[in-house]
Amino acid sequence: MSSVLSFSACPLSDDVREAAPPSPESLAYSLTLPAGPMSSSIARAATRVVLQAHELEDMADAAVQVVAELAACACRFTPGADVYVSLRFRDGALRVSLYDGHPRHSHPRLVEACDGRRRAALRVLGCVVRACQGEWGFGEAREPGGGTRMWVVLPRVGVAGGWVG
Repeated sequence: MSSVLSFSACPLSDDVREAAPPSPESLAYSLTLPAGPMSSSIARAATRVVLQAHELEDMADAAVQVVAELAACACRFTPGADVYVSLRFRDGALRVSLYDGHPRHSHPRLVEACDGRRRAALRVLGCVVRACQGEWGFGEAREPGGGTRMWVVLPRVGVAGGWVG
C-alpha cells in the first residue's frame, strides 16, 4: 500500500481578509503605453477610473485633461516608442509623471529649440495647471534609457477651487 503525499510550493493562507477599499492615500499606479494615436485615449480612461476608485472624482476632469496633454505631447516626440505614465496621490496632491524616449540634446541651441516646441505643445496643460494652482515642468529623465520626464502636481484644494472644465 502506498500513500500519496501532497504539498504545494506556494502555501495558501486560510486567513483571507477583505482588503481595505481604495482611498486617496493609496493611489499609486503606473502604465506603459505605445506612443501611438490611441495612447492618449487609453491614458485618459485609466486616469478617470483610477480617480473614481480612490474617491477623487472631484479631481477627475482636470487630471484627465493633464494626462491627455502629456500623453499627446509624448507621442509627438517619440512616435513608435513607449511612454510611461505614473499617477500618485501624496500630501493632498495628485502627482502625474510621464516619461518618453526623446533624449535631451547636448547642443544648447537644440535644447532651446526642442524645449520651446515642447512648451508650445503643452500650452493647454499650462493653463489647466495654473488654474488649479499647481506646478509643472519637464527635463531629462534620470532613469536608465534616458529620455524626457514631464511632471505635474495638482493640489486637490486648487482643483476644487479654481478649475472649470
